[in-house]
Amino acid sequence: QVHLVESGGGLVQAGGSLRLSCAASGGTFSDYVVGWFRQAPGKEREFIATITWTGSTTDPADSVKGRFTISRDNAKHTVFLQMNSLKPEDTAVYFCAAKAGLINYKTPSNYNYWGQGTQVTVSS
Repeated sequence: QVHLVESGGGLVQAGGSLRLSCAASGGTFSDYVVGWFRQAPGKEREFIATITWTGSTTDPADSVKGRFTISRDNAKHTVFLQMNSLKPEDTAVYFCAAKAGLINYKTPSNYNYWGQGTQVTVSS
């Protein structure tokens, strides 16, 4: 059983930056890929990016490409999402999730473990 806890969300002005963290415990961290997703009110959960145990990353969503970067620190069992040049449309609850393998990594329902989410609000 993997337990995930996100942190680092908050209120930021447009153009600002935030770094989200996803701390994992339980299970074997190297068995899982970790993805970041977000969900705005009234919208479906949206894929952002995924990272493997070795640090290989998938193509991020077009909406965040060039602005968001995913990384991980295996020694600390933590995955990060660096978010730069934030826009009001980035406002959402951000979740990290873990699954075994990269098959269908963009589909939220394929992830076995989820954190509780952290709110990110970008003001204009």
